[in-house]
Amino acid sequence: MAVESPEFAPLPALTRAEGEFIDRYLQVLDQVGRINPVHGADTYGALRAAQALVSYSVALREALALMHERGESRIHAATLTRALRVLDGERRSGRVTVPPAPPS
Repeated sequence: MAVESPEFAPLPALTRAEGEFIDRYLQVLDQVGRINPVHGADTYGALRAAQALVSYSVALREALALMHERGESRIHAATLTRALRVLDGERRSGRVTVPPAPPS
């Protein structure tokens, strides 16, 4: 019996700069999630994530600057939101938040 691979939703059509923007944004999000004390286990891991965050933030800034230089002056929120959902952005962004307090 052959095992079928799961069907993944296709990414929406993005410019190269938009794709770079989304990739860099998710890298920043992942590092902030690793720094979040709610999910952290040790200071060394948070320190490493903070160090990586600096370079990923620079790459994010450069992706946005490239979009601007190319005349891409609008962020197409609906399209980029679909891309973030396909790339597991909801789960990844959940690591940045503080969970609600348990009921007392």
